[in-house]
Parts: sequence; structure tokens; C-alpha cells
Amino acid sequence: MLKMIPMMKLLVNLPFLLLITTNHLSLHMIHGQTQDSCGSNSNLANISSQIFFETSSLNCFPVWSSENFILRYSQDGPSLWNFVLSAPISNSYIGMGFSPNGGMVGSSAVVGWVARDGSGNMKKYFLGGQSPSQVLVDQGDLEVIGNTSLVISDSSRIFMVFQLLIDQPRRQLVFSVGDSSNPPPNTPNFLLTRHRSHMAISLNYASGQSSRIKAPYSNLKRAHGALNMIGWGILIPIGAMVARYLKHLNPLWFYIHTGIQSLGFILGLSGVIAGLVLDNRINADVNSHKALGITILIFGCLQVLAFLARPSLEAKTRKYWYWYHSSVGRLMILFAIVNIFYGIHLAKAGSSWNAGYGAVLGILFTTVLVLEINMLRKK
Repeated sequence: MLKMIPMMKLLVNLPFLLLITTNHLSLHMIHGQTQDSCGSNSNLANISSQIFFETSSLNCFPVWSSENFILRYSQDGPSLWNFVLSAPISNSYIGMGFSPNGGMVGSSAVVGWVARDGSGNMKKYFLGGQSPSQVLVDQGDLEVIGNTSLVISDSSRIFMVFQLLIDQPRRQLVFSVGDSSNPPPNTPNFLLTRHRSHMAISLNYASGQSSRIKAPYSNLKRAHGALNMIGWGILIPIGAMVARYLKHLNPLWFYIHTGIQSLGFILGLSGVIAGLVLDNRINADVNSHKALGITILIFGCLQVLAFLARPSLEAKTRKYWYWYHSSVGRLMILFAIVNIFYGIHLAKAGSSWNAGYGAVLGILFTTVLVLEINMLRKK
């Protein structure tokens, strides 16, 4: 009887084991279907009969590993080039742009997607700016041969096939994938929504060698973010804490407070200037972010004026000045924190920036909480 117990447990748990095994195999099969490769297990063989040009001599390159984008290309004549871009199917689009400078803006692109009815669609776009209204359908300098261009879906992948009439395609290529939460382009205007992610490479068509292109003005973007974060978002709050909690260290607290706030203002001003230069160069659609930044700068200038025009301690207007100075300072800090997180979101800088600044704010908030409790106990 004792020997039968393990067997009975196995029989009882058998349906669950089968379910787990089946799910595991299904996931493995789905994963395998969504993969494409430049090797012998290429999905291209399944659809080669539907393509109007020879596919056996196509050069193959995994241009975007994290999104599983595979690019195949070949020169089919003095002014004729073949392209096949493969990517996983999603409820959005894939795009390939030919850029004059390695940036998305200014590129002429080919965009493909699978509609809800399962049909493949492809359109040309000119990427005149970052807002949807600046992305113009059926525009750009790409001469695509229409009767050989098509979008095919096979084994959970989308293949965007097209030919270009051009002597030499641009080496700077940009790739994008749409946000699956937004519908793909549709009639009548085929509006292209903002991409979920993008990347750029420089490709040597002769050798097949490529290198990833650094995002345009990436150093300026980082400088803008870091200067504003340190200046407005860290130093200014610390300076305010000094003024509130270190008054017993008179007059040392005053020199520490003004020193920290002055440094914070200088760094923050530099960050705003960097942002305005960046906005002028890339023409980004960040009006709310820019308006908040200018508002914060105005608050900072008002604080500098308040420091220069502060009344004496014995003056009757001192309490009104203090109320104004502290209120504007608190508003400035609040707006700065909001705009920093908003800027991180707009720049798609990643969770590391959010986590890093969030950790700093957490430390500052905990410190304020402890000091406030200590002040209440002393009262």
C-alpha cells in the first residue's frame, strides 16, 4: 500500500504536469516562430516564391538584436537595390529610414504593417519632424518600385519587401517599431503615430560591416538632463533644507544656504540654456516641458532678486518677504521635480534615470521627515 502512494500522486498530478509541459512546448514553438536568422533556419524560404526578385543572393544582417530585426539586401543592377526587412508581428508598424545624417528627422522611410484583416500594407513617409503632423505620407526622396513591393506575414513575423531605384542608398539607416497600444496607420490619412523605440546604424553595403550610430546630440541631451537634475532637482531642495533646519548655526547656515542655492541656480540655468539649444537643433515637440522649464527659471530669477532686495530683520515687511521667498521656493522645487520626471519620460532615458533620481528624492524626503519630527518634539 505504501508503494502505491507515489504512483497515485503521480496519477493525480498528471493533468497538471501535462498542462505545464504543453504550455512550455507551446511557448517554445511560438518563440521559435517569431525568430528569424541569417543561417540555415531562415524564415525567408517560406515566402521566397511570393517575392518578385531573387532572394538566394541577398546579404543578411541582424540590424537590431533587441527587437529581432533582420535586414537582407542586394544590388540587382546599376541603379536597382533589393531590400527585405523582417521583424516580429505586433499590433503596429515597422519602419526603415534612409537618413542624411544618422537622425530620424530628415529621413525618407518605408513603413510596413499588417492590418486587422490580415492584409499587408506599405507606405512611404518623409520624417520632417518628431510630431505626427510633420511626418508626411507618400513624401520623401525614395523611388520605390510599387509592383514589386509587398508586406508578407509568415510564422508570426512580418516581411517588408521593396526595391529602390537609386545608384547608391544612404549608408545611415534608421529603424523603428511602433507602439502596439496604438493602431497602425489607416485610411484616409495613414497617420503615423510616434514609435515605441528606434535605433540607427551606418552600413557599408559592399562589405556588410555596420556600426551603431550614436543618437544625434546625445551628449547635449545628457548634459541638459544632468544639469537640471543636479541644479534644480537636488541642490535647490538641499539648500532649502539648510535654511529650515540649520537656523541654530547662525550665521553659518546663511552662507551654506546661499552658496548651495547659487550653485544650484547656475547649474540649472546652464541646463535650461542647453535645453533651448537642443530644442533649436532638433525641433522637438516638447512645448509643455519647455514651458515648465522656463517657469522654473523665472522662479529662480525671482529668488535671486529676493535675495538682493531682502529687508533687514527688524523691518516690518520682513515677514511678507519671508512668506514670498519660501512660497516661490517651494513652488520652484515642486515644478522642478515634476519636470525632471517628465523630461526623463520624453527622452525615453530608461528606468535607471527614474530609479536614480527617485532614490535621491527618497533620501531627501526621509531626511525632511526625521528633521520635521525632531522640530515638533523640541516645540
